[in-house]
Amino acid sequence: MSQATIDQPVSDFTAVATSETTVTLSQLKGSNVIIYFYPKDSTPGCTTEGQDFRDLYEQFQAANTQIFGVSRDSMRRHENFKAKQTFPFELISDPDEELCQLFDVIKLKKLYGKEHMGIERSTFLIDADGMLRKEWRKVKVKGHVEEVFEAVKAL
Repeated sequence: MSQATIDQPVSDFTAVATSETTVTLSQLKGSNVIIYFYPKDSTPGCTTEGQDFRDLYEQFQAANTQIFGVSRDSMRRHENFKAKQTFPFELISDPDEELCQLFDVIKLKKLYGKEHMGIERSTFLIDADGMLRKEWRKVKVKGHVEEVFEAVKAL
């Protein structure tokens, strides 16, 4: 799989998601797709970001846009996180980092002076034809989802 690049088709992928579903990109053609990567379930920033997507979910749906959250957490953690936060969208578990590699979101991070490889908070907008149209990297949560929604409306 080649890395996702702006204004290029995104390589097809299939991933396991919550609600015992499987997400295959090629089956989503005809809809815009938001894929947002976040470091860890149930942490403050990740919870707020998910809640922001949840709160605008109906507007995204009205704009023909599917939303998927992705982290390396287990499916069990994802199911608990989704239920607790009442997310109306599915969360994809990517423990093998296949999607993370496709979108190049695994970066060297520093936490309390220690370095580790982790997910850099990032969001990707794929149009109804499967083309990557916009990417946001090193995302700051505040105001981010509104910015993503504006980009969807501009498609």
